[in-house]
Amino acid sequence: MQQITLKIDGMMCGMCESHINESIRNNFSVKKVTSSHTKGETVILTENDLDEAKLKETH
Repeated sequence: MQQITLKIDGMMCGMCESHINESIRNNFSVKKVTSSHTKGETVILTENDLDEAKLKETH
């Protein structure tokens, strides 16, 4: 299991967090994804390597 932490600018509220989480879940096989607009980051737990280029396009 690996943890990936992404810095994401522009999240302003809980709805933004939900959109990011949903987008990642729809495009990748992940165990857990959690976003925080106050921290400006998304944390992904996955058993698989993720395509970094595709990940950047997703959010």
